[in-house]
Amino acid sequence: MTERIADILDELGGGHARPMAAAFLVNTVAPYLRADASDATRKSMLAAASDLVYLTGWMAMYEKAHGLGQRYYLQALRLAGEAEDHVTYCRTLRGMALQAADLRHAKRAQELADSAAEAGPKAGPRLRAFLTGQQAQGAALVGDKRRAFSHLAETADALSQADNRRDFVGGYDQAAYHFHVSSVLYALGDVRGSVTAMQESNRARPPMEKQGRAHANGLLAQRQLEVGQLEASCATWDDFLDDYAHLSSARADEHFGVLRRRLRPYLKSSRVREVYDRAADVARHKAA
Repeated sequence: MTERIADILDELGGGHARPMAAAFLVNTVAPYLRADASDATRKSMLAAASDLVYLTGWMAMYEKAHGLGQRYYLQALRLAGEAEDHVTYCRTLRGMALQAADLRHAKRAQELADSAAEAGPKAGPRLRAFLTGQQAQGAALVGDKRRAFSHLAETADALSQADNRRDFVGGYDQAAYHFHVSSVLYALGDVRGSVTAMQESNRARPPMEKQGRAHANGLLAQRQLEVGQLEASCATWDDFLDDYAHLSSARADEHFGVLRRRLRPYLKSSRVREVYDRAADVARHKAA
């Protein structure tokens, strides 16, 4: 069920996937966890539950329900601890680091990312990449350029050793790596480099990841505008709208609001008006 919810998240957004996850946790998972079972079976159930709780917390964080996301994360840590599931434990700490970064608590983001990496010292290469990539962002947010690039190098090395298996929860691939490169460069003031890295991320992103692509394009379009690339920004906003029309996501809604605010001063441009009018059509269609 966690895998199915992760697929729905990619395809339709957290607005559809999170209520399903929450209902399944309350109506199905919680009764299972109260059932009699052998120690091995109970730990297996706790581990499976912690994975879904982590995913639900991630969706809440992504949808800007930060307090709820924190509560889910704490429950995921508790369940993973009882299950002795070190992978989900460090994955959840990493999710908390991402949330701290999103809330601009730079020092806390760095501390949580480092704690997550320390909690999984024997992790496989893909999980190591997942953890060190977040360490790179945490270091960049506090201005530690040397550590940020050192962690990016570790991430690239670990990812090169990983197999081609796609993890439904807590996975890490080339799209995620280049997204982290873009985040690091942007935090360190290299906006043009950040734009190039985000474009690399989009080229590597699997086609089914509509929510992730919408978020990446929302950031990319804003950064292109920052460096004066108005035409390129409009093209990216067009790509964003392709996905946004089919998504239910507070994060995508936030990007949509930025689109309308940031393009409004440029409405004398016919290309900008074209995108702006298309955005209005998409909004009307979603409201219908």
